[in-house]
Amino acid sequence: MASLLVLIALLPSACSSEGPTAAPGTGGTAGADGGALDPKCNGHEELCTRRFDEVAFPMTHNAMSNAEAGWSIPNQNFGITRQLDDGIRGLMLDTYEEDGELFLCHVFCGLGQQPLIDGLGEIKAFLDANPGEVLSIIFENYITDAQTAGAFDATGLIDFVYAHEVGAMWPTLGELIDADTRLVVFQEKLPQAAEFPWLMNIWDHAGETDFSFASPEDFDCDPNRGDPANPLFLLNHFLTTAVGGDPELAEMVNYNPLFIDRARQCEQERNALPNFVAVDFYDISDLFDVVDALNGL
Repeated sequence: MASLLVLIALLPSACSSEGPTAAPGTGGTAGADGGALDPKCNGHEELCTRRFDEVAFPMTHNAMSNAEAGWSIPNQNFGITRQLDDGIRGLMLDTYEEDGELFLCHVFCGLGQQPLIDGLGEIKAFLDANPGEVLSIIFENYITDAQTAGAFDATGLIDFVYAHEVGAMWPTLGELIDADTRLVVFQEKLPQAAEFPWLMNIWDHAGETDFSFASPEDFDCDPNRGDPANPLFLLNHFLTTAVGGDPELAEMVNYNPLFIDRARQCEQERNALPNFVAVDFYDISDLFDVVDALNGL
Protein backbone atom coordinates (compact mmCIF):
# COMPACT_ATOMS: atom_id res chain seq x y z
CA MET A 1 0.00 0.00 0.00
CA ALA A 2 2.79 2.42 0.84
CA SER A 3 4.38 1.94 -2.58
CA LEU A 4 0.99 2.52 -4.25
CA LEU A 5 0.55 5.79 -2.37
CA VAL A 6 4.01 6.92 -3.46
CA LEU A 7 3.13 6.16 -7.08
CA ILE A 8 -0.14 8.11 -6.83
CA ALA A 9 1.70 11.05 -5.27
CA LEU A 10 4.14 11.13 -8.19
CA LEU A 11 1.46 11.03 -10.91
CA PRO A 12 0.49 14.76 -10.85
CA SER A 13 4.04 15.86 -11.58
CA ALA A 14 4.60 13.17 -14.19
CA CYS A 15 1.36 14.05 -15.99
CA SER A 16 1.45 17.80 -15.36
CA SER A 17 -0.66 19.89 -17.71
CA GLU A 18 1.76 22.80 -17.46
CA GLY A 19 3.07 23.97 -20.83
CA PRO A 20 6.69 24.36 -21.90
CA THR A 21 8.86 27.10 -20.49
CA ALA A 22 9.29 30.60 -21.83
CA ALA A 23 11.84 31.10 -24.58
CA PRO A 24 14.52 33.68 -23.71
CA GLY A 25 13.57 37.19 -24.78
CA THR A 26 10.53 36.12 -26.82
CA GLY A 27 7.64 35.82 -24.44
CA GLY A 28 6.74 32.69 -26.39
CA THR A 29 7.09 29.06 -25.35
CA ALA A 30 10.10 26.85 -25.86
CA GLY A 31 10.04 23.33 -27.23
CA ALA A 32 12.33 20.46 -26.36
CA ASP A 33 15.01 21.83 -28.67
CA GLY A 34 14.73 25.35 -27.21
CA GLY A 35 12.95 26.71 -30.31
CA ALA A 36 9.77 28.75 -30.12
CA LEU A 37 6.40 27.01 -30.39
CA ASP A 38 3.48 28.94 -31.78
CA PRO A 39 4.67 32.47 -30.88
CA LYS A 40 2.03 35.14 -31.56
CA CYS A 41 2.99 38.60 -32.74
CA ASN A 42 6.57 38.63 -31.50
CA GLY A 43 5.69 36.61 -28.43
CA HIS A 44 2.80 38.77 -27.22
CA GLU A 45 -0.71 38.22 -28.55
CA GLU A 46 -1.76 41.65 -27.31
CA LEU A 47 0.56 43.20 -29.92
CA CYS A 48 -1.41 41.62 -32.78
CA THR A 49 -3.92 44.47 -32.91
CA ARG A 50 -1.31 47.24 -32.69
CA ARG A 51 -0.05 48.98 -35.78
CA PHE A 52 3.62 48.56 -36.66
CA ASP A 53 4.25 52.17 -35.59
CA GLU A 54 2.61 51.49 -32.21
CA VAL A 55 5.10 48.78 -31.23
CA ALA A 56 8.63 48.99 -29.79
CA PHE A 57 11.15 46.48 -31.17
CA PRO A 58 14.53 45.46 -29.71
CA MET A 59 17.23 46.22 -32.31
CA THR A 60 20.95 45.49 -32.59
CA HIS A 61 23.38 48.12 -33.87
CA ASN A 62 25.84 46.69 -36.43
CA ALA A 63 24.15 43.34 -35.93
CA MET A 64 26.52 41.46 -38.24
CA SER A 65 29.62 42.53 -36.27
CA ASN A 66 30.00 39.88 -33.59
CA ALA A 67 32.64 38.25 -31.40
CA GLU A 68 31.22 34.76 -31.93
CA ALA A 69 32.33 34.89 -35.58
CA GLY A 70 35.72 36.42 -34.73
CA TRP A 71 35.13 40.01 -35.85
CA SER A 72 37.62 42.60 -34.59
CA ILE A 73 36.14 45.32 -32.35
CA PRO A 74 32.63 43.81 -32.58
CA ASN A 75 29.38 45.51 -31.61
CA GLN A 76 27.67 42.29 -30.52
CA ASN A 77 28.74 39.05 -28.87
CA PHE A 78 26.60 36.74 -30.98
CA GLY A 79 25.66 36.36 -34.63
CA ILE A 80 22.37 37.03 -36.39
CA THR A 81 20.77 33.63 -35.76
CA ARG A 82 21.44 33.76 -32.01
CA GLN A 83 20.21 37.36 -31.87
CA LEU A 84 16.91 36.44 -33.49
CA ASP A 85 16.52 33.33 -31.35
CA ASP A 86 17.08 35.45 -28.23
CA GLY A 87 14.32 37.89 -29.20
CA ILE A 88 15.95 40.62 -31.29
CA ARG A 89 13.42 41.84 -33.87
CA GLY A 90 15.35 44.61 -35.61
CA LEU A 91 18.77 44.41 -37.27
CA MET A 92 21.05 47.26 -38.34
CA LEU A 93 23.22 45.87 -41.15
CA ASP A 94 25.92 47.48 -43.32
CA THR A 95 26.35 46.32 -46.93
CA TYR A 96 29.50 46.67 -49.03
CA GLU A 97 30.96 45.42 -52.30
CA GLU A 98 34.53 44.08 -52.21
CA ASP A 99 36.18 42.66 -55.33
CA GLY A 100 32.82 42.10 -56.96
CA GLU A 101 31.34 40.27 -53.94
CA LEU A 102 28.64 41.57 -51.61
CA PHE A 103 29.33 41.49 -47.88
CA LEU A 104 28.03 42.55 -44.52
CA CYS A 105 30.91 44.61 -43.06
CA HIS A 106 31.42 47.69 -40.94
CA VAL A 107 33.75 50.42 -42.19
CA PHE A 108 36.62 48.05 -43.07
CA CYS A 109 35.83 44.56 -44.29
CA GLY A 110 39.23 43.47 -42.99
CA LEU A 111 37.82 43.76 -39.46
CA GLY A 112 35.21 41.15 -40.23
CA GLN A 113 32.84 40.21 -42.99
CA GLN A 114 30.00 37.87 -43.86
CA PRO A 115 28.70 37.21 -47.37
CA LEU A 116 25.44 39.10 -47.73
CA ILE A 117 23.72 35.98 -49.03
CA ASP A 118 24.68 34.08 -45.86
CA GLY A 119 23.41 36.77 -43.52
CA LEU A 120 20.12 37.07 -45.38
CA GLY A 121 19.87 33.30 -45.39
CA GLU A 122 19.95 33.29 -41.58
CA ILE A 123 17.05 35.75 -41.52
CA LYS A 124 15.12 33.66 -44.06
CA ALA A 125 15.59 30.53 -41.96
CA PHE A 126 14.26 32.30 -38.88
CA LEU A 127 11.17 33.62 -40.66
CA ASP A 128 10.49 30.17 -42.12
CA ALA A 129 10.66 28.59 -38.67
CA ASN A 130 8.73 31.32 -36.82
CA PRO A 131 5.54 32.27 -38.70
CA GLY A 132 4.30 34.57 -35.93
CA GLU A 133 7.29 36.93 -35.95
CA VAL A 134 7.71 40.35 -37.58
CA LEU A 135 11.26 41.62 -38.25
CA SER A 136 12.81 44.86 -39.47
CA ILE A 137 16.14 45.63 -41.14
CA ILE A 138 17.80 49.02 -41.47
CA PHE A 139 20.61 48.86 -44.02
CA GLU A 140 23.49 51.31 -44.04
CA ASN A 141 23.87 50.54 -47.70
CA TYR A 142 26.95 51.01 -49.84
CA ILE A 143 25.61 48.84 -52.66
CA THR A 144 22.88 49.51 -55.22
CA ASP A 145 19.21 48.72 -54.89
CA ALA A 146 19.54 46.16 -57.65
CA GLN A 147 22.35 44.39 -55.80
CA THR A 148 20.33 44.30 -52.58
CA ALA A 149 17.24 43.06 -54.42
CA GLY A 150 19.29 40.38 -56.17
CA ALA A 151 20.45 39.03 -52.82
CA PHE A 152 16.87 38.98 -51.53
CA ASP A 153 15.79 37.10 -54.65
CA ALA A 154 18.63 34.62 -54.35
CA THR A 155 17.79 33.73 -50.74
CA GLY A 156 14.00 33.73 -51.15
CA LEU A 157 13.76 36.49 -48.55
CA ILE A 158 11.91 38.58 -51.12
CA ASP A 159 8.81 36.49 -50.37
CA PHE A 160 8.47 38.11 -46.94
CA VAL A 161 8.99 41.83 -47.67
CA TYR A 162 6.39 44.51 -47.07
CA ALA A 163 6.08 47.70 -49.14
CA HIS A 164 4.64 50.75 -47.38
CA GLU A 165 3.57 54.03 -48.95
CA VAL A 166 4.73 57.23 -47.28
CA GLY A 167 1.85 58.78 -45.37
CA ALA A 168 -0.31 55.65 -45.36
CA MET A 169 -1.46 54.05 -42.12
CA TRP A 170 0.79 51.21 -41.00
CA PRO A 171 -0.78 47.75 -40.76
CA THR A 172 -1.03 45.89 -37.48
CA LEU A 173 1.39 43.12 -36.62
CA GLY A 174 -1.50 40.70 -37.04
CA GLU A 175 -2.16 41.97 -40.57
CA LEU A 176 1.51 41.66 -41.52
CA ILE A 177 1.53 38.10 -40.19
CA ASP A 178 -1.71 37.14 -41.96
CA ALA A 179 -0.33 38.46 -45.25
CA ASP A 180 3.05 36.80 -44.56
CA THR A 181 4.75 40.12 -45.28
CA ARG A 182 6.70 39.92 -42.04
CA LEU A 183 9.91 41.70 -43.04
CA VAL A 184 10.01 45.50 -43.13
CA VAL A 185 13.16 46.68 -44.91
CA PHE A 186 14.69 50.15 -44.79
CA GLN A 187 17.93 51.67 -46.06
CA GLU A 188 19.72 54.92 -45.34
CA LYS A 189 21.59 55.96 -48.44
CA LEU A 190 19.33 55.86 -51.53
CA PRO A 191 15.88 57.24 -52.33
CA GLN A 192 13.05 54.76 -52.59
CA ALA A 193 12.92 53.45 -56.16
CA ALA A 194 9.67 52.57 -57.91
CA GLU A 195 11.26 49.33 -59.06
CA PHE A 196 11.78 48.17 -55.47
CA PRO A 197 8.94 49.67 -53.39
CA TRP A 198 9.75 47.39 -50.45
CA LEU A 199 13.27 48.81 -50.12
CA MET A 200 12.28 51.97 -48.31
CA ASN A 201 14.39 54.96 -47.36
CA ILE A 202 14.30 55.02 -43.57
CA TRP A 203 14.27 58.83 -43.36
CA ASP A 204 11.02 58.99 -45.35
CA HIS A 205 9.39 57.04 -42.53
CA ALA A 206 11.38 57.69 -39.34
CA GLY A 207 13.29 60.20 -37.30
CA GLU A 208 16.16 59.34 -34.96
CA THR A 209 18.33 60.54 -32.13
CA ASP A 210 22.04 61.17 -32.55
CA PHE A 211 24.29 58.08 -32.69
CA SER A 212 27.69 59.44 -31.68
CA PHE A 213 27.59 59.80 -27.91
CA ALA A 214 30.93 59.47 -26.09
CA SER A 215 29.66 59.24 -22.49
CA PRO A 216 26.37 58.71 -20.66
CA GLU A 217 26.29 62.41 -19.84
CA ASP A 218 26.15 63.18 -23.55
CA PHE A 219 22.86 61.36 -24.10
CA ASP A 220 20.00 63.52 -25.31
CA CYS A 221 16.84 63.07 -27.33
CA ASP A 222 17.43 65.79 -29.92
CA PRO A 223 16.40 65.08 -33.53
CA ASN A 224 19.10 63.94 -35.92
CA ARG A 225 18.29 62.45 -39.33
CA GLY A 226 14.70 62.19 -40.52
CA ASP A 227 11.71 64.41 -39.83
CA PRO A 228 10.66 64.12 -36.15
CA ALA A 229 7.05 64.20 -37.40
CA ASN A 230 7.53 60.89 -39.23
CA PRO A 231 5.54 58.02 -37.67
CA LEU A 232 8.55 55.88 -36.67
CA PHE A 233 11.23 56.75 -34.11
CA LEU A 234 14.71 55.23 -33.88
CA LEU A 235 16.30 55.51 -30.44
CA ASN A 236 20.08 55.05 -30.74
CA HIS A 237 21.20 53.97 -27.28
CA PHE A 238 24.90 53.18 -27.43
CA LEU A 239 28.28 54.80 -26.88
CA THR A 240 30.62 54.76 -29.84
CA THR A 241 34.27 54.18 -30.56
CA ALA A 242 35.91 55.02 -33.87
CA VAL A 243 35.13 51.72 -35.63
CA GLY A 244 33.39 49.34 -33.26
CA GLY A 245 31.86 48.50 -29.93
CA ASP A 246 33.13 48.08 -26.40
CA PRO A 247 31.43 45.83 -23.80
CA GLU A 248 32.57 48.13 -21.01
CA LEU A 249 30.71 51.02 -22.64
CA ALA A 250 27.63 48.83 -22.95
CA GLU A 251 27.85 48.03 -19.25
CA MET A 252 27.74 51.76 -18.52
CA VAL A 253 24.49 52.53 -20.37
CA ASN A 254 22.55 49.34 -21.12
CA TYR A 255 20.99 48.81 -17.69
CA ASN A 256 18.10 50.34 -15.80
CA PRO A 257 17.35 52.81 -14.42
CA LEU A 258 19.49 54.82 -16.87
CA PHE A 259 18.20 52.92 -19.91
CA ILE A 260 14.46 53.06 -19.20
CA ASP A 261 14.74 56.62 -17.91
CA ARG A 262 16.30 57.79 -21.17
CA ALA A 263 13.76 55.85 -23.26
CA ARG A 264 10.89 57.43 -21.32
CA GLN A 265 12.50 60.86 -21.52
CA CYS A 266 12.82 60.61 -25.30
CA GLU A 267 9.27 59.27 -25.59
CA GLN A 268 8.03 62.32 -23.72
CA GLU A 269 10.26 64.92 -25.39
CA ARG A 270 9.60 63.62 -28.88
CA ASN A 271 5.95 62.72 -28.20
CA ALA A 272 6.68 59.45 -29.95
CA LEU A 273 7.12 55.83 -28.95
CA PRO A 274 10.68 54.61 -29.58
CA ASN A 275 9.86 51.98 -32.20
CA PHE A 276 13.42 50.79 -32.78
CA VAL A 277 15.52 50.61 -29.61
CA ALA A 278 19.06 50.02 -30.84
CA VAL A 279 21.95 48.88 -28.66
CA ASP A 280 25.42 47.40 -28.75
CA PHE A 281 25.86 44.09 -26.88
CA TYR A 282 22.16 43.35 -26.41
CA ASP A 283 23.05 40.45 -24.08
CA ILE A 284 24.74 42.90 -21.69
CA SER A 285 21.59 44.91 -21.07
CA ASP A 286 18.04 45.33 -19.89
CA LEU A 287 16.96 45.78 -23.52
CA PHE A 288 14.08 43.31 -23.44
CA ASP A 289 12.76 44.71 -20.17
CA VAL A 290 12.89 48.23 -21.58
CA VAL A 291 11.05 47.23 -24.75
CA ASP A 292 8.40 45.36 -22.76
CA ALA A 293 7.92 48.44 -20.57
CA LEU A 294 7.55 50.69 -23.61
CA ASN A 295 4.98 48.25 -24.99
CA GLY A 296 3.13 48.22 -21.67
CA LEU A 297 3.68 44.48 -21.20
